[in-house]
Amino acid sequence: MNTRSFERLKGVNPILIDILIESQYNSPHRFEIPRDGGLRTTERQQELYSYGRTDKSKKIITYTDGVIKKSEHQKGTAFDIFILLPNGKASWGKVMLTEVARHIQKVAKEKFNVDLTWGGDWTKFKDLPHFQL
Repeated sequence: MNTRSFERLKGVNPILIDILIESQYNSPHRFEIPRDGGLRTTERQQELYSYGRTDKSKKIITYTDGVIKKSEHQKGTAFDIFILLPNGKASWGKVMLTEVARHIQKVAKEKFNVDLTWGGDWTKFKDLPHFQL
């Protein structure tokens, strides 16, 4: 991960950062942390919640409003990733995210004894970039 990704993880539970660091090794694809992929304030969570609700041309990106229903990002117990392609572009493609997700979960379990939840396993709403304790 690059320096910007580490900056975006400030305030995230240290065990999650350790899992991410260890997961870089032997990962099937290089991954980084997006802008809102780490700790979020209540205000920022509310802004993200408004996407797709105040402007119907945008897609809804979260179902947690930050007040009534808090995001794990607000607690520092979640992170999001994206795949960094060889051309430097970001990808949120299902196949590559799934491969990296399974790798991260395996590292979390085998090296840290942590059962990491992946948003791609959720039944009602899939959140492929998302992981949480």
